[in-house]
Amino acid sequence: MSTRAADIAWGLVFAGWLVAAASTLGALFFSEVMELPPCVLCWYQRIFMFPLVLVLPLGLFPFDAKVARYALPLAAGGWLVALYHLLLVAGWIPERAGPCVQGVPCSELQVQWLGFVNIPLLSFVAFSTLAALLVAAHFRSAR
Repeated sequence: MSTRAADIAWGLVFAGWLVAAASTLGALFFSEVMELPPCVLCWYQRIFMFPLVLVLPLGLFPFDAKVARYALPLAAGGWLVALYHLLLVAGWIPERAGPCVQGVPCSELQVQWLGFVNIPLLSFVAFSTLAALLVAAHFRSAR
């Protein structure tokens, strides 16, 4: 792998770490500062996101081109849960199909900005961005 390709791949993985760190801090802000209790699907998404804050920097110093392989399954799993949660909130999946039987209902919107931006959408965008950055880093480092 050329030095330029490695530098670009490193930058992509670093950008992915920034997304994971911002998402983790955002989730903690919503639950700890705003005191919004997370639903079951939110917990599952956190289970996929939080380890990425640790896994991605381990692949950066020194750079390990295989870090995308290790992190992509977490991003893909989180993306699937976020997609399911987004479809549940949108009403495309019936609420009885949701796993939230106790506590906060998974279809409840606790935050909504500009009429359409909600927590499940933020999570879906974060996981989509992460997956795209990791796939790009993988292909860039394969050169």
